[in-house]
Amino acid sequence: MITTTDPRVAAVAIAGGHLAAVPTETVYGLGALASDARAVARIYAVKGRPADHPLIVHVADAVAFGSWGVRIPAYAHALAAAFWPGPMTLVVPRSERAKDFVTGGQDSIAIRVPSHFEMRALLHELAELTKDPAIGIAAPSANRFGRVSPTSAAHVIDEIGELLQGDDVVLDGGDCEVGVESTIIDCTGPNPKMLRPGAITIEDVESATGLKVTHDSTVRASGTLNSHYSPNATVQLIAEANIAFEIEGAAQGVIGLLALAEISTPSGVVRLAAPRNTEEYARALYASLREADALKLEAVLAVPPEATGVGVAVIDRLIRAAAGA
Repeated sequence: MITTTDPRVAAVAIAGGHLAAVPTETVYGLGALASDARAVARIYAVKGRPADHPLIVHVADAVAFGSWGVRIPAYAHALAAAFWPGPMTLVVPRSERAKDFVTGGQDSIAIRVPSHFEMRALLHELAELTKDPAIGIAAPSANRFGRVSPTSAAHVIDEIGELLQGDDVVLDGGDCEVGVESTIIDCTGPNPKMLRPGAITIEDVESATGLKVTHDSTVRASGTLNSHYSPNATVQLIAEANIAFEIEGAAQGVIGLLALAEISTPSGVVRLAAPRNTEEYARALYASLREADALKLEAVLAVPPEATGVGVAVIDRLIRAAAGA
């Protein structure tokens, strides 16, 4: 395994059929050439991911949208214009370019144009190497299936470093800015359908499209299982008023607390993070869950932020993490 800060090193690895853990503004992904069946199979093997779970294909710009998708509705183009590059994934009917090994056997393909500087540089380098401006990198989160997503290169190495091979690469692009996975919107029907909440909200989507967002999709998408994003510690969502009750009788130093800074830390509880606002909460979420496991805590009490903006995504991830108990 090679660790680097040079996007070209990662591009050469991916072009050569190897894997590269790549930074995005949301979380780190485990990337491979989206047209290389063998390399994509290694993603599934490293993650322990079921073969019918579709992957997100990352491309350099919206021009590549039409290379991977067909019959793309006008509202999907409106979303691309409004939010790409950025933390939004759009699911559209797939073109011949998108094969079963990336789509999980579905007739749709999930596409995203990331905004992270090093990831964008990597995509442009890869396009030059392959002479293909629409080249795509298939990249689910760089963690074992169902576990906590990584938001730093160190998290990637801790999680899957021993499973990577000598020519695989970890591209260190610093800490992720958003901290939770992209919003996923199903654009295969007449109206947008929310598959996974993220930093781009339902209100954002409705404002950009003029259409009502629904939730009645049958499309399979990343990170939508009831149990996901789970640490070894038990995660429990609680109200601020219930903190004292939940820790009563617990041994000192076995419970962690994740809550906004305005909420004080009871005696004997390990404070995992004290974010000042919802955006900081999202950035601190996965690192805090990983810290709980590093400290061998038995439980994490999470007082969720308000269900506005990215707070909706934070609550979604906490609920799925709690379901893994």
